[in-house]
Amino acid sequence: MSIHRREIRRRSVLAGALATGLAGSLAACGGSDDSDSGTSSGPVKLTYWSWAPGMEKVAAIWNKKNPDITVTVSKQASGGEMVTKLITAKKAGNAPDLIQVEYQSLPTLVSNDVLADIAKYAKDAKSGFAEGMWGMVTLGTDAVYAIPQDGGALMFYYREDLFKKHELDVPTTWDEFAEVARAAKKADPDIFLTTFSSNDSGLFAGLSQQAGAKWWTVDGGGKWTVGIDDAATKKVTEFWGGLVEEGVIDNQPMYTPAWNSAMNKGKHIAWVSAVWAPGTLVSTAPDTQGKWRMAALPQWSAGESRTGSWGGSSTGVSSDSKNVEAAAKFAKWLNTDPEALAALVKYSGVYPAATAGQSSGDILKTPEFFPNQKDFYTDAAKISATAVASAWGPNVQTAYQAFTDGFGAAAKARKKARFASALDTMQAKTYQDMKKSGFKVTEA
Repeated sequence: MSIHRREIRRRSVLAGALATGLAGSLAACGGSDDSDSGTSSGPVKLTYWSWAPGMEKVAAIWNKKNPDITVTVSKQASGGEMVTKLITAKKAGNAPDLIQVEYQSLPTLVSNDVLADIAKYAKDAKSGFAEGMWGMVTLGTDAVYAIPQDGGALMFYYREDLFKKHELDVPTTWDEFAEVARAAKKADPDIFLTTFSSNDSGLFAGLSQQAGAKWWTVDGGGKWTVGIDDAATKKVTEFWGGLVEEGVIDNQPMYTPAWNSAMNKGKHIAWVSAVWAPGTLVSTAPDTQGKWRMAALPQWSAGESRTGSWGGSSTGVSSDSKNVEAAAKFAKWLNTDPEALAALVKYSGVYPAATAGQSSGDILKTPEFFPNQKDFYTDAAKISATAVASAWGPNVQTAYQAFTDGFGAAAKARKKARFASALDTMQAKTYQDMKKSGFKVTEA
């Protein structure tokens, strides 16, 4: 995405910008990007806000080896609640030293001066990550706002037994995907290949990214462009809307009792999801263990090799920290050290963003739910390396809510035209929200 490839400095990104409606006026930008905060003399105590399970066990490994820099984990909620709490804490001058940050939240926190630029202490970590993954924490600048922690590369999961039963081929392109959806419905009118879920804006964003979408971009003068209704996203919208209207794809949201039942009973025989899907299938479809396989996401053109992302988070250092260097040292260790990566997998159940963590058999074992696919993580690492950098903006939650509202109604109506209208509304609401909040903004 262009936002992740332009060489624009942090002050340019923030120039003229005000915080979103979530946060009120933008705090002054001075200090955090030019911070020389180092480790103070004597023992350093750091606080880490994180929602990942078992993170305190991972931090305990660090603390045992680094008694002069101890980290205390404070369990928090994720999503918008965490972002709001962080911005409030920043206004009060007491944000924690370390922060677990979802990738789509980074622009919001940078715009509110919550995150310190840790390039001075962490830029050398770049070589440990795929280009697209690293791009998500730099926002296209020469700054580094966080260290990638876990990834969510999109993949294609399918019921191997039912594909064989109905003589279906694993699709390698989206055109083939549509044909397989039709063939599955013809083979058994009671099943669907999969569903379109209007509750999962992150999945839709990832599919759009794979197609080349650039929802938010920013120029060197700090002027944003909102292009949610760009050609790539229109293509994705028309594709899924057409399949829903045709009746060969279900229109029900995921993560409901009805969806769980459909997955468990083989009424949905495939799932477009992320690398973390095996853990979800354990509780969603417990009776199907050993019946699924994973493959690369279908491509828009034969021979391409790229995927989007759904989920994932990073570790940032707050601009309030009095020990930026020490905090950055822990963030690097947490997300690049082999022992730390192994602990993150064991205790927190994450898929490491670091390439070393993705390729090591000592860190990642074949998922118990996929005993028939011994090379699961070997394939997953290859797919993850093709993930494109996401182009997020400062009001992601506004866009996501507009998606849920508009596409929810469109899916319920099963009308392709309603999908197109929902995308137009999503664009308009996102643009108007940024304009109202005081950003310099235009539409693509």
